Amino acid sequence: MPTGEVPSRPRFKAVLFDVGGTLVEDRDFSEYAEIAEHLQIPAHPEAIGEAVRWADQTLDRSDPRPTTDEYWRQVLERASGRELPTTVAQRFVERLERLPRVAHLFSDVRRTLERLRSEGRRLGIISNSRSEWALREMLESVGILGYFQAVVSSGSEGVEKPDPEIFRRAVLRLGVGVDEAFYVGDLAYTDARAAERAGLAAVWLNRDGTGFGTDPPEITSLSELPRWVARLEGAFVK
Repeated sequence: MPTGEVPSRPRFKAVLFDVGGTLVEDRDFSEYAEIAEHLQIPAHPEAIGEAVRWADQTLDRSDPRPTTDEYWRQVLERASGRELPTTVAQRFVERLERLPRVAHLFSDVRRTLERLRSEGRRLGIISNSRSEWALREMLESVGILGYFQAVVSSGSEGVEKPDPEIFRRAVLRLGVGVDEAFYVGDLAYTDARAAERAGLAAVWLNRDGTGFGTDPPEITSLSELPRWVARLEGAFVK
């Protein structure tokens, strides 16, 4: 089989995606800094952005994962250089959850979805998010909801990544086996490793990375995904 050619009967009948950091950027560090200032936490947008990126990589390896309040307490402490009580982080999260959620589609998303759909693959979403309704609304706002046959949100399911159960539910709704599904997300452990534990093939989308990571396998742009899926299929059909 020529390199990169998709088999006539793809092994991976479905490809599933994380949302925030993978398909859309839905974080606004300037707004986060405004909330912090209101709470008398001295933290510039750039410092909060750096702290969020640190937390995503560092706390992603935590077992168990930190609560939302604890996540933001550590982010705000790192960004401000001050120790903060949990009550302050709780007030930050309360204000954060009242903000309208504005999402911007990454430039490599639509072409990737078109390519995978043209290959006859079913597409789905698995997201740790407030609710399926809110998630569908976000996907509709950026014009990609119609690509997906299944949209699974932790808020509606009562189970969240990295629990293997949420991956199994999404795969079941797409009508494929776990060994016929491929998953991509922007967290190495909560996304890629968790999907592998559930029986899916997976890759880590590290937009700030080098592309050389192998544990888990790493890509730096979603545009690499179709070639990666096809390459792995080729390994299975030889």
